[in-house]
Amino acid sequence: MSDLLLIALYALLGAGAAGALGAAALRMLRSRSVAVSLAVVAAVAVAAMLSGTLAVARAMFLSSHDLTVVTTVVAMAAVVSLAAALLLGRHVVLRFRELVSAAREFGEQGTFAPPVAPAPAELVALSRELALTGERLAASRERERALETSRRELVAWISHDLRTPLAGLRAMSEALEDGVVADPARYHQQMRTEVERLNSMVTDLFELSRIHAGALSLSPTRTSLHDLVGDALAGADALARQHGVRLAGGGVDPLPVEVDGKEMTRVLSNLLVNAIRHTPAEGTVAIAAERRADAVVLSVTDACGGIPEEDLPRVFDTGWRGSRARTPPSGAGLGLAIVRGIVEAHSGHADVHNVPGGCRFELTLPAPA
Repeated sequence: MSDLLLIALYALLGAGAAGALGAAALRMLRSRSVAVSLAVVAAVAVAAMLSGTLAVARAMFLSSHDLTVVTTVVAMAAVVSLAAALLLGRHVVLRFRELVSAAREFGEQGTFAPPVAPAPAELVALSRELALTGERLAASRERERALETSRRELVAWISHDLRTPLAGLRAMSEALEDGVVADPARYHQQMRTEVERLNSMVTDLFELSRIHAGALSLSPTRTSLHDLVGDALAGADALARQHGVRLAGGGVDPLPVEVDGKEMTRVLSNLLVNAIRHTPAEGTVAIAAERRADAVVLSVTDACGGIPEEDLPRVFDTGWRGSRARTPPSGAGLGLAIVRGIVEAHSGHADVHNVPGGCRFELTLPAPA
């Protein structure tokens, strides 16, 4: 047993010395190619075995012939190990270079094409992550382009919508100043109407800016959807009568929700006004509510004839107003963007889809515990 321990000690000392030299070599060569590091590792393994064998051989007084045989065997193993390490290192280096080239193209062109040649699992995982990053960046660029387009359209539409009432106000004020107006009261009434339009647009812009800035302050309280719907229907009744549109929704169940009553009333009002304006006379705008799993779904259905499928994803975008046939006589396309912002601030989401004869806007809100 003591001889075995002595052999182990000599082997450990010899291999440890080779390992220490190898560690120092790897430290000095850490900035070199991975192929060099693999060759050093292979050399350290063979050198550790050889040094341990020589130390044991000298301690055990092996014959020179036996020592030569052992050394020759170890030397052949060293040649094969180094050759295998160099081949493996060359393969890994080539895969690294392909990945670097793909990453360079990724930086220049914005798209990542992973190398097709087989590679170590770590490089494959890295390529996969770069590909996913490329997809996320592409989606982000697409969202940025859509947002920029939406902003440009909003600026153009706001400029147009502000110019029209301002030009009318200027003309009417000049006419009043010059005393050429036969019915000043009618001009005053018209000026008040235009001012209210401008005030409504400014209010919508302010609300939308608060939503985008994350500064929308909510005061949620438990309330009944029946009450919210009743208030919204009462507020939209005059406009519906003016357009000859029927409102339906008096039978909404008193489902409880935890919302900011003021903001949610604004949401329902925007949806009802939008639906009434796009529904022809004698048409019906219906509002309903139902419980689905852990959510409450509130829907407004109109008879607008439907929205083109390609426009459905843009309905809630800032400034979207659709075709001229669906464009209301006032507003800058902010109402539905405000609807989505307020609903999302309540941890819900807004959707729209076509139904026979029109479209349905659905607001999904979390059900209170």
